[in-house]
Amino acid sequence: MADLIGFVQRRDIPVVAQVAIAHAQFETIHPFVDGNGRTGRALVHAMLAASGVLRSTTAPISAGLLRDSERYFSALGDFRSGDAGPIIASFTSASLFAATSGAKLVDDLAAQIDHARELLRGLRRDAAGWMVLPHLISHPVINARLLIDRLGTNAVTAQRALDQLTRAGVLAERTGLRRNRVYQHDGILQVLDAYAHQLRRR
Repeated sequence: MADLIGFVQRRDIPVVAQVAIAHAQFETIHPFVDGNGRTGRALVHAMLAASGVLRSTTAPISAGLLRDSERYFSALGDFRSGDAGPIIASFTSASLFAATSGAKLVDDLAAQIDHARELLRGLRRDAAGWMVLPHLISHPVINARLLIDRLGTNAVTAQRALDQLTRAGVLAERTGLRRNRVYQHDGILQVLDAYAHQLRRR
């Protein structure tokens, strides 16, 4: 592990190559009983952030790798046999996928929020529904309890916000129940489903 830590701190290697090799070395050491995959992915993003490549977001590089899991695991095997070329190539293509697909995902999600703002144009600016909009990206399926917990509102305000968003066509209620109703933003879910479709493993 000491050698890996020293390697991670070097600044004389191209970032993607360094990240690929550090990740492969960590997965080869496999130091923990559980959680090595998650830690290995976190290492990738921590190194990219430390290098300045990522500043305000997380690129889905691991998703790019797992688009072709057979190639990825084969590259790890090659690394353990002394050939770092395949894992660097895998990380390079995964980085390109992350950069292009991640940017499109952000744009598509932003477009959904812009459309929601248009739908709410007639709603007064201090209405409860407006405060929910920023949370729909991370919570496209939502209920009153989540708003109470997340925004610190009371039950009446939370339900008022959901009703306003539903009447405007931003949200759709999907349970048909009188109590414990669940609402969703269909557009955001469709964007996320389309993105997930790109990531299905080969």
